[in-house]
Amino acid sequence: MFSSNFPQIIKYLLKDLPKNDYPVLNSFLFASCWIGWVMDKSLESMNDLSLRLNNRNIPVHISTFSKASKNRSTEIFEKILNKGLKKLKKKKGKSKDKIFFPLDSTIITLTSKLLWAEGYHQVKLFSGLNKWTNEVGGISIHFGQGHDSKYGNETIAEIPENGIGIMDRGFCSLDRIKELLGKDDRFFVLRIKNSISLKLLENGNCLIGAKSNNQVEARVVNFCDLEDKTEFRLVTNLSESEFAGEDIGEVYRHRWGIELLWKFLKMHLKLDKLMTKNVNGITIQIYSCLIAYIILQLTDIMPEFGNTILDKLRYLQSFMNEKISYIHWFRRLSFTW
Repeated sequence: MFSSNFPQIIKYLLKDLPKNDYPVLNSFLFASCWIGWVMDKSLESMNDLSLRLNNRNIPVHISTFSKASKNRSTEIFEKILNKGLKKLKKKKGKSKDKIFFPLDSTIITLTSKLLWAEGYHQVKLFSGLNKWTNEVGGISIHFGQGHDSKYGNETIAEIPENGIGIMDRGFCSLDRIKELLGKDDRFFVLRIKNSISLKLLENGNCLIGAKSNNQVEARVVNFCDLEDKTEFRLVTNLSESEFAGEDIGEVYRHRWGIELLWKFLKMHLKLDKLMTKNVNGITIQIYSCLIAYIILQLTDIMPEFGNTILDKLRYLQSFMNEKISYIHWFRRLSFTW
């Protein structure tokens, strides 16, 4: 027997989407196809989805879907995602403690020659992960080459109030450190490159940078991973009275949370299995993956079936098989539940 709040979540997120705005592929069906495809582990291609829908009385032609993916605005997907994020934030409530907010980027390689002709060989997805609410925040999608130190400003700006942004070396630049030090209500732990010059001051802080006209003073904590023989140099604005050196190291270990997010999106929600060969369609797919992730975070299932998001995905998959496809299921839940 199916026991979950999944029906209420789908109805909340999808019910208000337009159902008569296009004569062939309305917005509700279009969004359902994308979200259903990334969640359905039994589908390998859009052709698989199209055949299943057409065989079971939901006409969706590949050419129509491809044109819609290339030309339609991403706005409805952004609205669905923001709606889900608000509900997730409300579900968890406020934290009295400082919130860990690891942030990073992940690369999705582009193999289409059509995209290469436009000068795009990769797309970078920037995001942070609120470890208290499991919200993704500061989402930024960048097509083309570019170092993290030059991008990611939108993601850094989403560090929550009284939160700690946790970043790897790719985000390191002296200008960025200066900017982060200027924020009183937001904190950070940033790994700096071992090649950067450090000068220890009498007050315990360090002067970061070699040139006297481009240096910044900040607290720097050093520690070493003896197993890997790797040195970590972490610059932070967290006070020593509240966070000792060992605590800073523990805070930095929470950066692994964003790596686990990328791993889940790629392994289980098809983030790196691109279905379209144009910028707009790829952007829609990225948003669909993030929406599916938020749906799983909002979904509750009985404890005996597990409590991880992968457990939830497998649970939903087992019941989805009875409904033909997620698209059939979404339609039934949104119209009749």
